[in-house]
Amino acid sequence: MIAGRLIYLNKTIRYILGVLFIWVAVHVLITTFDGLNDKTEIADAAVVLGNKVELDGTPSPRLQGRLDKAVELYEKGYFNYVIVSGGTGKEGFDEALVMKDYLVKNEIPDDKVILDQEGYNSMMTAKNTKIIMDHMDLESVTVISQFYHITRTKLAFRKVGFEQVYSAHAEYFDFRDIYSIAREFAGYYKYLFMKV
Repeated sequence: MIAGRLIYLNKTIRYILGVLFIWVAVHVLITTFDGLNDKTEIADAAVVLGNKVELDGTPSPRLQGRLDKAVELYEKGYFNYVIVSGGTGKEGFDEALVMKDYLVKNEIPDDKVILDQEGYNSMMTAKNTKIIMDHMDLESVTVISQFYHITRTKLAFRKVGFEQVYSAHAEYFDFRDIYSIAREFAGYYKYLFMKV
């Protein structure tokens, strides 16, 4: 009888683990597909989410990829303003200021780049952007980040009240993306059930 229960328990555990594996795999595939397929429309503003600044004060390659995408889309007329969102990292640099400096050097007018210096995570960025854009009477937004981060970021922006949320991914990839996309699984469901 004990042996029968152990066999049943073993089968149940394997079944649960199998379902969990399929759930994670499907989520990762959907997130990857969503992130790599840009949804660009004419929007009032873009938001570039912050990332690491190098010790010499320049954007890391990952952050530069996001900023370069913003420059590319701005030059094509997809939006009139760029909100740069980030906090002060362990390197000691204000990400938003570094991002603005990079965009201005790449010929986006200074008055078209808006600082969010309190965007320490994606949800804070969404909340801060909502306040900024409501104050400016702007509604539609394009979020710019790494491909694996797009789905969760769009979720955050919709949760704070944005109805028109478009997206574009940075064309920068590295080995760390594998770890990052796995981490996004937990992050997405955290945001899904979070009260804002």
